[in-house]
Amino acid sequence: MKFLVITYGCQMNVRDSEAVSALLMRQGYVCAEGEADADVIVINTCSVRGKAEAKALGKLGLLVADSRRNHPDRVVGVMGCMVQRLGPALFEKVPGLGFGIGTQAMSRLPLVLQEVFEGKAPVLDVGDGDDAEALTGHVEGHLSAFVNILLGCDRRCTYCIVPHVRGREWSRPAESVVDEVRELVGQGVREVTLLGQSVMNYGRRNPVWPEGSTSAGGYETPFPRLLEAVDAVVGIERVRFTSGHPSGCTPELVRAMAELPTVCEHLHLPCQSGSDPILERMRRGYTVDQFRQAARVLQAAVPGVALSTDIIVGFPGETEEDFERTRAFMEEIGFDNAFIFKYSPRSGTPAAEWDDDVSDEEKMRRNQVLLEDQTRRVEAINKALVGQRVNVLVEGPSLRNAARWSGRSRTNKVVVFEPIPGVERGDCVELLVERVTATTLYAVGSVRGA
Repeated sequence: MKFLVITYGCQMNVRDSEAVSALLMRQGYVCAEGEADADVIVINTCSVRGKAEAKALGKLGLLVADSRRNHPDRVVGVMGCMVQRLGPALFEKVPGLGFGIGTQAMSRLPLVLQEVFEGKAPVLDVGDGDDAEALTGHVEGHLSAFVNILLGCDRRCTYCIVPHVRGREWSRPAESVVDEVRELVGQGVREVTLLGQSVMNYGRRNPVWPEGSTSAGGYETPFPRLLEAVDAVVGIERVRFTSGHPSGCTPELVRAMAELPTVCEHLHLPCQSGSDPILERMRRGYTVDQFRQAARVLQAAVPGVALSTDIIVGFPGETEEDFERTRAFMEEIGFDNAFIFKYSPRSGTPAAEWDDDVSDEEKMRRNQVLLEDQTRRVEAINKALVGQRVNVLVEGPSLRNAARWSGRSRTNKVVVFEPIPGVERGDCVELLVERVTATTLYAVGSVRGA
C-alpha cells in the first residue's frame, strides 16, 4: 500500500514525519508520489498557533471530502500535537477521519492502521508511550538529518501549549544518540541537527516513569559532553542544535561551540520579547540583560556566530513602549534571522485567560515593522561577507535554477554558485562571496576541504 505524510509545524514535526515514514516502509508500505496515488494519507499537525491548526483542519476536511468522492478506499488520518490537544473532539470537527494518533503513540501507527483496515475506524490513540527509541529510523538519501535528543518540555511559558501536548522532558541516552548519528553517516549524511524544545536542557535528570515503562529515570549526561561525543563520530562534517535558551549558554557550552570543529557557528536562541515586563508575563525565565549577556558571550567566543531568534508581537499587555524596546533590542543583538509571529491565544494556557488587548491590526503593523527591520539588518550583515570565503556543504542543483548549484554555509546561509568541475553533492568547499541579497549569498571559485 502507498502512503503519504504531510507535515505542518517545526523541525520536531518534520523529524516525527520522517521517523513514521521509515517505520511504515519497514512494514512494507511504499511512499506515494502524491495525494492522487496514496492509499493512506497522514497529516502531522502543530498546535503552537491557531493558524497552524486551522490549516491542518482545512486540509483534513478537503482530503476527507475528496476521498468520499474519488477514493472511497483511501484512509485519511492525523497525528501529532493537535490530536493530543483535541482528543475525541477532532472527529467531531472532521467527520470521516480514519484515525488520530497523539505525540507519544506514533510508533503504534502500524497497529492503528491495522485496526482501521479491520473496520474499527475511527481509532484514537493518545496514550502514553516510549517512542524515543522506537522512532529512530530515517529515510535514506539526505545529506542533512534531524536527530531527537530531548523530548517534551518543562518550561511552562504562559503562552505555550507544547508542555501539554508533548509531555515532560526526557533525555535520550547519549549512546543511543551517537549510534543513530553513526548510522546516518553510513547512509551518507554529512550534517546533523540535534533537536529539543529546549535542547540545552539535555542531560538533566529524567523523571522516573510509571512501573512497567521501558524507560529508566535518573539518566544524566551534560549537553556539552554529548556534543563532544557526536563531534567524535568519524565522517560527520557538521553538527547543529536547536532550540536554545539563554540559561544553557554556560561556559562549557560556549567552549564546545568555540572548540569542537564540527559544531557550526549558528544558534537559534528564541528571545520572544525585548521588554522585561513582557518576558516576566511570558514566564520565559530570563531578563533582557541575561539574554544580552548570553548573546555577547557567544559572539565574543565564536567569531562570526549567527544568532537567529523567535519574536511574538501583540502579547497581552504589550504596550507601544514594550514593542519599541523589542525593536531596539533586536537591533542591538544583530540577529541574522528572526521568525516573527503575531500572538494567538491557545486554549489551556494561562495567557489564554488574559485579555487579548492588542488589536489584530496593531499586531499586523508591529509584525511588518519588525520584518522590515530584519530585512534591512540581514542585508547589511550579508554585505559584510562580500569578498570573504565561506565554507559550503554542497546540496546539488539549485531548486530555482538548475543551471546553478546551491548549499549552506556553516552559519546556515543559502549559497548559490556555478557548478565546479570535480565538486559533487555532499562535498564541502570554500567559495568566495561576490554579491548578496537578504536571503542568499552568490559565490564563485573553490578551495576543496572542510
